[in-house]
Amino acid sequence: MVTSAGKLTYGNFVDNLRLYVRGGGGGMGLPRLGGQGGNGGDVWVVATKNMTLKRIKDKYPQKRFVGGAGANSSVRALKGERGKDKEILAPVGITVTTDDGKILGDLNTEGDRLMVVKGGHGGSYHSAFEPSKGQTKNLRLDLKLIADLGLVGFPNAGKSSLLAAMSNATPQIANYAFTTLKPEIGKLMYKDYKQISVADLPGLIEGAHINKGMGHKFLKHVERTKQLLFVVDVCGFQLANKTPFRSAFEAVQLLTKELELYKEELVSKPALLVVNKMDLPDAADKLAELKDQLQNPDEFSDLLPDDMIPKNYMTFRHVVPVSASTGFGVDTLKSCIRESLDEDAAMATKAIHQDRLQALRYHSHKQL
Repeated sequence: MVTSAGKLTYGNFVDNLRLYVRGGGGGMGLPRLGGQGGNGGDVWVVATKNMTLKRIKDKYPQKRFVGGAGANSSVRALKGERGKDKEILAPVGITVTTDDGKILGDLNTEGDRLMVVKGGHGGSYHSAFEPSKGQTKNLRLDLKLIADLGLVGFPNAGKSSLLAAMSNATPQIANYAFTTLKPEIGKLMYKDYKQISVADLPGLIEGAHINKGMGHKFLKHVERTKQLLFVVDVCGFQLANKTPFRSAFEAVQLLTKELELYKEELVSKPALLVVNKMDLPDAADKLAELKDQLQNPDEFSDLLPDDMIPKNYMTFRHVVPVSASTGFGVDTLKSCIRESLDEDAAMATKAIHQDRLQALRYHSHKQL
Protein backbone atom coordinates (compact mmCIF):
# COMPACT_ATOMS: atom_id res chain seq x y z
CA MET A 1 0.00 0.00 0.00
CA VAL A 2 1.52 3.35 -0.98
CA THR A 3 0.39 6.55 0.69
CA SER A 4 0.16 9.87 -1.13
CA ALA A 5 3.65 10.84 0.04
CA GLY A 6 4.97 7.74 -1.73
CA LYS A 7 6.04 6.12 1.56
CA LEU A 8 5.29 2.45 1.98
CA THR A 9 3.00 1.51 4.83
CA TYR A 10 2.25 -1.95 6.12
CA GLY A 11 -1.39 -1.92 7.09
CA ASN A 12 -1.52 -1.83 10.86
CA PHE A 13 1.79 -3.56 11.39
CA VAL A 14 4.32 -1.60 13.45
CA ASP A 15 7.78 -3.09 13.83
CA ASN A 16 9.70 -0.18 15.34
CA LEU A 17 8.86 2.61 17.74
CA ARG A 18 10.73 5.63 19.07
CA LEU A 19 10.14 6.59 22.70
CA TYR A 20 11.27 9.30 25.10
CA VAL A 21 12.20 8.01 28.57
CA ARG A 22 13.23 9.88 31.70
CA GLY A 23 14.10 8.65 35.18
CA GLY A 24 12.22 10.30 38.04
CA GLY A 25 13.91 13.25 39.76
CA GLY A 26 15.26 12.80 43.29
CA GLY A 27 13.53 14.38 46.30
CA MET A 28 14.93 17.38 48.25
CA GLY A 29 17.08 16.71 51.30
CA LEU A 30 16.43 18.47 54.64
CA PRO A 31 19.65 20.28 55.70
CA ARG A 32 18.35 21.26 59.18
CA LEU A 33 17.98 17.61 60.26
CA GLY A 34 20.34 15.91 57.76
CA GLY A 35 17.33 14.30 56.04
CA GLN A 36 17.80 12.49 52.72
CA GLY A 37 15.41 12.84 49.78
CA GLY A 38 14.07 9.71 48.06
CA ASN A 39 15.69 8.52 44.83
CA GLY A 40 13.69 8.88 41.61
CA GLY A 41 12.14 5.80 39.97
CA ASP A 42 13.90 3.99 37.10
CA VAL A 43 12.34 3.15 33.72
CA TRP A 44 12.31 -0.49 32.57
CA VAL A 45 11.30 -2.25 29.37
CA VAL A 46 9.67 -5.60 30.13
CA ALA A 47 8.97 -8.37 27.58
CA THR A 48 5.30 -9.27 27.86
CA LYS A 49 3.20 -11.92 26.16
CA ASN A 50 0.51 -10.78 23.67
CA MET A 51 1.84 -7.22 23.56
CA THR A 52 2.46 -5.37 20.29
CA LEU A 53 4.29 -2.16 19.46
CA LYS A 54 1.07 -0.91 17.88
CA ARG A 55 -0.71 -1.29 21.24
CA ILE A 56 2.00 0.82 22.95
CA LYS A 57 1.68 3.44 20.21
CA ASP A 58 -2.11 3.59 20.54
CA LYS A 59 -2.15 3.62 24.35
CA TYR A 60 0.64 6.21 24.74
CA PRO A 61 0.37 8.55 21.73
CA GLN A 62 2.95 10.94 23.28
CA LYS A 63 5.35 7.98 23.65
CA ARG A 64 6.79 9.51 26.86
CA PHE A 65 7.61 7.37 29.88
CA VAL A 66 8.80 8.98 33.11
CA GLY A 67 9.77 7.36 36.43
CA GLY A 68 8.07 8.56 39.62
CA ALA A 69 9.68 11.44 41.53
CA GLY A 70 11.40 10.72 44.86
CA ALA A 71 9.66 12.23 47.90
CA ASN A 72 11.22 15.21 49.70
CA SER A 73 12.70 14.63 53.15
CA SER A 74 10.43 16.05 55.86
CA VAL A 75 10.24 16.21 59.63
CA ARG A 76 7.71 13.35 59.55
CA ALA A 77 9.82 11.17 57.19
CA LEU A 78 13.49 12.10 57.23
CA LYS A 79 14.25 9.54 54.55
CA GLY A 80 12.06 10.44 51.60
CA GLU A 81 10.22 7.61 49.85
CA ARG A 82 11.69 6.29 46.60
CA GLY A 83 9.86 7.21 43.40
CA LYS A 84 7.90 4.45 41.61
CA ASP A 85 9.59 2.64 38.72
CA LYS A 86 7.89 2.93 35.34
CA GLU A 87 7.52 -0.26 33.30
CA ILE A 88 7.04 -0.20 29.54
CA LEU A 89 5.36 -3.47 28.59
CA ALA A 90 6.78 -4.48 25.20
CA PRO A 91 6.49 -7.52 22.92
CA VAL A 92 8.87 -10.45 23.16
CA GLY A 93 11.62 -10.34 20.52
CA ILE A 94 12.66 -6.69 20.58
CA THR A 95 16.03 -5.02 20.49
CA VAL A 96 16.31 -1.78 22.45
CA THR A 97 18.72 0.76 20.94
CA THR A 98 19.57 4.41 21.51
CA ASP A 99 19.00 6.94 18.75
CA ASP A 100 22.61 6.63 17.63
CA GLY A 101 22.28 2.88 17.18
CA LYS A 102 23.92 1.64 20.39
CA ILE A 103 22.28 -1.62 21.48
CA LEU A 104 21.13 -1.51 25.10
CA GLY A 105 19.81 -5.07 25.10
CA ASP A 106 17.56 -7.76 23.63
CA LEU A 107 14.36 -9.05 25.19
CA ASN A 108 13.89 -12.53 23.78
CA THR A 109 11.78 -14.32 26.37
CA GLU A 110 8.72 -13.39 28.37
CA GLY A 111 9.66 -11.64 31.60
CA ASP A 112 13.05 -10.35 30.35
CA ARG A 113 13.66 -6.88 31.86
CA LEU A 114 15.99 -4.09 30.87
CA MET A 115 16.61 -0.89 32.81
CA VAL A 116 16.87 1.92 30.26
CA VAL A 117 17.27 5.03 32.47
CA LYS A 118 18.00 5.48 36.16
CA GLY A 119 16.17 7.87 38.45
CA GLY A 120 18.02 10.79 40.04
CA HIS A 121 19.55 10.67 43.54
CA GLY A 122 17.73 12.21 46.45
CA GLY A 123 19.36 15.25 48.06
CA SER A 124 21.74 14.31 50.88
CA TYR A 125 24.66 15.62 52.90
CA HIS A 126 27.02 14.72 49.98
CA SER A 127 25.11 16.86 47.48
CA ALA A 128 24.44 19.79 49.81
CA PHE A 129 20.91 18.31 50.08
CA GLU A 130 20.20 19.14 46.42
CA PRO A 131 18.62 16.27 44.42
CA SER A 132 19.74 15.25 40.92
CA LYS A 133 17.56 14.81 37.87
CA GLY A 134 16.87 11.39 36.32
CA GLN A 135 18.64 10.27 33.12
CA THR A 136 16.87 11.00 29.82
CA LYS A 137 17.10 9.14 26.50
CA ASN A 138 15.38 8.68 23.20
CA LEU A 139 15.03 4.96 22.56
CA ARG A 140 14.05 2.73 19.69
CA LEU A 141 12.22 -0.54 20.15
CA ASP A 142 12.83 -2.76 17.14
CA LEU A 143 10.82 -5.92 16.76
CA LYS A 144 12.60 -8.87 15.19
CA LEU A 145 10.50 -11.95 14.73
CA ILE A 146 11.92 -15.05 16.29
CA ALA A 147 11.32 -18.17 14.22
CA ASP A 148 13.18 -21.37 13.48
CA LEU A 149 13.01 -20.76 9.76
CA GLY A 150 12.65 -17.68 7.57
CA LEU A 151 11.15 -17.97 4.08
CA VAL A 152 13.12 -15.87 1.64
CA GLY A 153 11.94 -15.28 -1.90
CA PHE A 154 10.91 -12.74 -4.49
CA PRO A 155 7.23 -11.77 -4.64
CA ASN A 156 5.03 -14.35 -6.27
CA ALA A 157 7.40 -17.28 -5.68
CA GLY A 158 4.52 -18.92 -3.80
CA LYS A 159 5.80 -18.44 -0.26
CA SER A 160 2.38 -17.75 1.27
CA SER A 161 0.81 -20.73 -0.51
CA LEU A 162 3.72 -22.91 0.64
CA LEU A 163 3.31 -21.76 4.24
CA ALA A 164 -0.42 -22.51 4.07
CA ALA A 165 0.27 -25.97 2.57
CA MET A 166 2.85 -26.82 5.27
CA SER A 167 1.27 -25.33 8.36
CA ASN A 168 -1.75 -23.93 10.12
CA ALA A 169 -1.18 -20.36 8.91
CA THR A 170 -3.86 -18.95 6.63
CA PRO A 171 -2.13 -16.01 4.96
CA GLN A 172 -3.97 -13.75 2.54
CA ILE A 173 -2.81 -15.06 -0.82
CA ALA A 174 -2.89 -12.85 -3.86
CA ASN A 175 -1.32 -13.12 -7.26
CA TYR A 176 0.46 -9.79 -7.52
CA ALA A 177 3.99 -8.57 -7.08
CA PHE A 178 3.90 -7.10 -3.58
CA THR A 179 2.12 -9.80 -1.67
CA THR A 180 2.89 -10.33 1.99
CA LEU A 181 2.43 -6.96 3.65
CA LYS A 182 3.39 -8.12 7.10
CA PRO A 183 5.20 -11.18 8.39
CA GLU A 184 3.13 -14.32 8.90
CA ILE A 185 4.24 -17.01 11.32
CA GLY A 186 3.14 -20.57 10.65
CA LYS A 187 3.71 -23.61 12.84
CA LEU A 188 4.70 -26.95 11.34
CA MET A 189 3.31 -29.77 13.45
CA TYR A 190 4.92 -33.21 13.54
CA LYS A 191 3.52 -36.58 14.64
CA ASP A 192 5.66 -36.57 17.79
CA TYR A 193 4.20 -33.14 18.70
CA LYS A 194 7.38 -31.28 17.78
CA GLN A 195 6.55 -27.79 16.48
CA ILE A 196 8.71 -25.71 14.15
CA SER A 197 7.92 -22.06 13.50
CA VAL A 198 8.29 -20.59 10.02
CA ALA A 199 8.18 -16.86 9.28
CA ASP A 200 7.03 -15.79 5.85
CA LEU A 201 8.83 -12.52 5.28
CA PRO A 202 7.49 -10.13 2.67
CA GLY A 203 8.80 -10.64 -0.83
CA LEU A 204 12.19 -9.12 -1.39
CA ILE A 205 12.76 -7.14 -4.51
CA GLU A 206 16.02 -6.38 -6.23
CA GLY A 207 17.56 -3.43 -4.43
CA ALA A 208 15.94 -4.28 -1.08
CA HIS A 209 19.18 -3.63 0.78
CA ILE A 210 19.04 0.01 -0.32
CA ASN A 211 15.50 0.23 0.96
CA LYS A 212 13.60 -0.13 -2.29
CA GLY A 213 10.17 -1.42 -1.52
CA MET A 214 9.59 -3.09 1.80
CA GLY A 215 12.48 -5.51 1.61
CA HIS A 216 14.93 -3.80 3.92
CA LYS A 217 12.38 -3.28 6.67
CA PHE A 218 11.99 -7.04 6.83
CA LEU A 219 15.54 -8.19 6.12
CA LYS A 220 16.21 -7.58 9.79
CA HIS A 221 13.67 -10.28 10.67
CA VAL A 222 15.82 -12.80 8.79
CA GLU A 223 18.62 -12.18 11.29
CA ARG A 224 16.89 -14.02 14.12
CA THR A 225 15.79 -17.10 12.25
CA LYS A 226 17.99 -20.17 12.77
CA GLN A 227 17.88 -21.26 9.14
CA LEU A 228 16.73 -19.91 5.80
CA LEU A 229 14.30 -21.46 3.38
CA PHE A 230 14.80 -20.01 -0.10
CA VAL A 231 11.71 -20.30 -2.30
CA VAL A 232 11.96 -19.88 -6.07
CA ASP A 233 9.54 -20.40 -8.93
CA VAL A 234 10.93 -23.24 -11.08
CA CYS A 235 10.01 -21.31 -14.23
CA GLY A 236 11.58 -18.03 -13.08
CA PHE A 237 9.72 -14.75 -12.71
CA GLN A 238 9.36 -11.19 -13.93
CA LEU A 239 8.50 -8.58 -11.34
CA ALA A 240 7.03 -6.02 -13.74
CA ASN A 241 6.96 -5.32 -17.47
CA LYS A 242 9.99 -3.05 -17.22
CA THR A 243 12.16 -5.43 -15.22
CA PRO A 244 14.15 -8.28 -16.76
CA PHE A 245 12.91 -11.86 -16.64
CA ARG A 246 14.91 -13.90 -14.09
CA SER A 247 15.40 -17.67 -14.24
CA ALA A 248 15.24 -19.77 -11.04
CA PHE A 249 19.08 -19.86 -10.92
CA GLU A 250 19.28 -16.07 -11.27
CA ALA A 251 16.62 -15.66 -8.58
CA VAL A 252 18.72 -17.75 -6.15
CA GLN A 253 21.83 -15.64 -6.80
CA LEU A 254 19.95 -12.34 -6.58
CA LEU A 255 18.38 -13.35 -3.25
CA THR A 256 21.83 -14.35 -1.99
CA LYS A 257 23.22 -10.99 -3.09
CA GLU A 258 20.41 -9.06 -1.36
CA LEU A 259 21.11 -10.87 1.92
CA GLU A 260 24.86 -10.38 1.52
CA LEU A 261 24.54 -6.65 0.85
CA TYR A 262 22.35 -6.23 3.91
CA LYS A 263 24.53 -8.31 6.23
CA GLU A 264 27.22 -10.69 5.05
CA GLU A 265 26.82 -13.17 7.96
CA LEU A 266 23.30 -14.01 6.76
CA VAL A 267 24.76 -15.94 3.84
CA SER A 268 26.52 -18.35 6.21
CA LYS A 269 23.24 -19.44 7.84
CA PRO A 270 22.18 -23.02 7.06
CA ALA A 271 19.76 -22.95 4.14
CA LEU A 272 17.39 -25.16 2.17
CA LEU A 273 16.08 -24.43 -1.31
CA VAL A 274 12.46 -25.03 -2.26
CA VAL A 275 11.75 -25.13 -5.97
CA ASN A 276 8.04 -24.36 -6.17
CA LYS A 277 5.36 -24.64 -8.90
CA MET A 278 6.45 -28.10 -10.05
CA ASP A 279 2.94 -28.55 -11.47
CA LEU A 280 3.76 -26.17 -14.35
CA PRO A 281 4.63 -27.53 -17.82
CA ASP A 282 8.37 -28.21 -18.46
CA ALA A 283 9.00 -28.00 -14.69
CA ALA A 284 11.04 -31.24 -14.61
CA ASP A 285 13.44 -30.03 -17.34
CA LYS A 286 13.81 -26.64 -15.67
CA LEU A 287 14.57 -28.33 -12.31
CA ALA A 288 17.29 -30.49 -13.91
CA GLU A 289 18.80 -27.35 -15.48
CA LEU A 290 18.70 -25.49 -12.13
CA LYS A 291 20.41 -28.36 -10.28
CA ASP A 292 23.14 -28.42 -12.91
CA GLN A 293 23.65 -24.64 -12.58
CA LEU A 294 23.78 -24.83 -8.78
CA GLN A 295 26.46 -27.52 -9.00
CA ASN A 296 28.68 -25.21 -11.10
CA PRO A 297 27.57 -21.66 -10.36
CA ASP A 298 30.77 -20.06 -11.70
CA GLU A 299 30.08 -21.37 -15.19
CA PHE A 300 26.70 -19.67 -15.27
CA SER A 301 27.45 -16.44 -13.43
CA ASP A 302 27.80 -14.57 -16.74
CA LEU A 303 23.99 -14.65 -16.86
CA LEU A 304 24.02 -12.00 -14.12
CA PRO A 305 25.13 -8.36 -14.12
CA ASP A 306 28.56 -8.08 -12.43
CA ASP A 307 27.24 -6.13 -9.44
CA MET A 308 24.67 -8.84 -8.74
CA ILE A 309 27.09 -11.77 -8.48
CA PRO A 310 27.38 -12.77 -4.81
CA LYS A 311 30.85 -13.04 -3.24
CA ASN A 312 29.95 -16.49 -1.95
CA TYR A 313 27.37 -18.79 -3.43
CA MET A 314 24.83 -20.32 -1.05
CA THR A 315 25.21 -24.01 -0.42
CA PHE A 316 21.91 -25.70 0.26
CA ARG A 317 21.56 -28.70 2.55
CA HIS A 318 18.56 -29.88 0.55
CA VAL A 319 17.00 -28.88 -2.78
CA VAL A 320 13.34 -29.86 -2.60
CA PRO A 321 10.94 -29.67 -5.55
CA VAL A 322 7.34 -28.97 -4.46
CA SER A 323 4.00 -27.77 -5.70
CA ALA A 324 2.25 -25.75 -3.03
CA SER A 325 -0.99 -25.85 -5.00
CA THR A 326 -1.17 -29.65 -5.43
CA GLY A 327 0.70 -30.59 -2.23
CA PHE A 328 3.42 -32.49 -4.14
CA GLY A 329 6.68 -32.68 -2.13
CA VAL A 330 5.32 -30.87 0.95
CA ASP A 331 5.79 -33.85 3.31
CA THR A 332 9.32 -34.41 2.00
CA LEU A 333 10.06 -30.74 2.63
CA LYS A 334 8.76 -30.95 6.21
CA SER A 335 11.04 -33.96 6.82
CA CYS A 336 14.06 -32.13 5.38
CA ILE A 337 13.36 -29.07 7.55
CA ARG A 338 13.10 -31.24 10.65
CA GLU A 339 16.29 -33.13 9.80
CA SER A 340 18.24 -29.91 9.20
CA LEU A 341 17.12 -28.26 12.46
CA ASP A 342 17.63 -31.44 14.50
CA GLU A 343 21.13 -31.78 13.07
CA ASP A 344 22.01 -28.24 14.20
CA ALA A 345 20.46 -28.75 17.63
CA ALA A 346 22.51 -31.93 18.11
CA MET A 347 25.70 -30.10 17.07
CA ALA A 348 24.94 -27.23 19.47
CA THR A 349 24.34 -29.65 22.37
CA LYS A 350 27.56 -31.49 21.57
CA ALA A 351 29.49 -28.20 21.57
CA ILE A 352 28.01 -27.25 24.99
CA HIS A 353 28.99 -30.66 26.42
CA GLN A 354 32.52 -30.31 25.05
CA ASP A 355 32.86 -26.83 26.57
CA ARG A 356 31.70 -28.15 29.96
CA LEU A 357 34.07 -31.09 29.74
CA GLN A 358 36.91 -28.72 28.88
CA ALA A 359 36.04 -26.53 31.89
CA LEU A 360 35.91 -29.57 34.21
CA ARG A 361 39.29 -30.79 32.98
CA TYR A 362 40.74 -27.31 33.45
CA HIS A 363 39.45 -27.06 37.06
CA SER A 364 40.57 -30.57 38.03
CA HIS A 365 43.99 -29.88 36.48
CA LYS A 366 44.28 -26.67 38.56
CA GLN A 367 43.38 -28.56 41.76
CA LEU A 368 46.15 -31.09 41.12
